[in-house]
Amino acid sequence: MSNQGKTPDNIADVFRFAAGQRSMNFEVPLAAFERLADQLVSSDGVVVCQVQGFQDPERGAIIELQLAGKLVLRCQRCLTGLDWDLAVRTRLQPIRPGQALPEDELEDDEVDAFEVDGELDVHALIEDEIILALPIAPRHDECGTLRPEGAASKESPFAVLAGLRGNGSAA
Repeated sequence: MSNQGKTPDNIADVFRFAAGQRSMNFEVPLAAFERLADQLVSSDGVVVCQVQGFQDPERGAIIELQLAGKLVLRCQRCLTGLDWDLAVRTRLQPIRPGQALPEDELEDDEVDAFEVDGELDVHALIEDEIILALPIAPRHDECGTLRPEGAASKESPFAVLAGLRGNGSAA
């Protein structure tokens, strides 16, 4: 069973969603992500999302999340826009409150377990995964730093010290 186009807010029962092998395909405008806004130069565009549930014979319910889009991040060197391709594919294992984490949770990078109490907020989950995927300090491979207009390149303070040391005056 598939849900095309509609942007969901919640999945009422994530375990039933996975057991029924349901999927949803939709787009979310970047402007809808409030916590992500500080990282973006522009909130134009969308994130294309696919949420698919299935049952793993060993783990149980699994939610696979795929996200794609183009974000314009702020370069940490020059503070201008930096085009960055978002491509996330992650598998998540919902567990009920109080249920122990799977033994191999820390060793297995393929699936991340998370506790679900009631409904799964799909919008918040997507925003969390985008934020986790962002580079720590986005920057262009080559870019200049911002300088006030008309300002010359500032001399290094160490160059001044080197000049003092090199004048040969002895005490």
